[in-house]
Amino acid sequence: MPHQKNATFDPMKDLPNSKKGYNDNTLKAFDRLLHIMDELREKCPWDREQTLESLRPLTIEETYELSDSIVNQDNNGIAKELGDLLLHIVFYAKIGSELQTFTMEDVINKLCDKLIYRHPHVFGTTEVQGSGEVVENWEKLKMTEKDGNKSILSGVPSGLPALIKAYRIQDKARAVGFDWEEREQVWDKVKEELAEFMEAQQQCDALQMEAEFGDLIFSLVNAARLYGINPETALEQTNRKFIKRFNYLEQQTIKKGRSLKEMTLQEMDTIWEDSKIVRAD
Repeated sequence: MPHQKNATFDPMKDLPNSKKGYNDNTLKAFDRLLHIMDELREKCPWDREQTLESLRPLTIEETYELSDSIVNQDNNGIAKELGDLLLHIVFYAKIGSELQTFTMEDVINKLCDKLIYRHPHVFGTTEVQGSGEVVENWEKLKMTEKDGNKSILSGVPSGLPALIKAYRIQDKARAVGFDWEEREQVWDKVKEELAEFMEAQQQCDALQMEAEFGDLIFSLVNAARLYGINPETALEQTNRKFIKRFNYLEQQTIKKGRSLKEMTLQEMDTIWEDSKIVRAD
């Protein structure tokens, strides 16, 4: 369990001098962005028409573009896409201020208050032993907040893609101790779910097959988590690898003046194996 320190840290007073002034240029840049947003909202027809609802799908798209840049290890792209997301945050806050429901100041202060409250080991007197206790404290503190989660899993957005949602569900359950004692135990569960799927398949029960396949995927996500693998990232890497190899297959087929539909599976497999060498995937 966490231990107590003797002194309370004041994040506004106790920052080292090197950290008090380093962000002057950052604050100026952020102030510039806020003023640009004011001008756009007042003078640009498209920006004036936007609402919280109309921006939502665009924000989702920008998030995926950021994800692509991260996977591609494109640092310039990451900086650009982060800027696009920041624009959306400022845009939402501008609309909120017009509706008199929330402001940019509200957004920032709510975040600062949350970070300070949920990090008592940094800004308070709590001591922790490793990141595991940090996560456990985080989940406990969320339950005590006025507007916090009412249950452990209520903080998982319902709109998340299923693979990411499964990972987050399991990670949150782990934070309160609901997990395997030894990670190797998860493979018995994977084998069990595979056997149940095969049984449903033999019985030609389509609904049960779907249910059991879902259980199998869930158990594999659990295994990935236990071994420190993000299943979304791992699957995306495989997707990209498949696309590269399939594109190579298609290109080589075109060079031969043939169509994939005309080729046998054995012929395609030969080129596919070549793609592994050429692409070094």
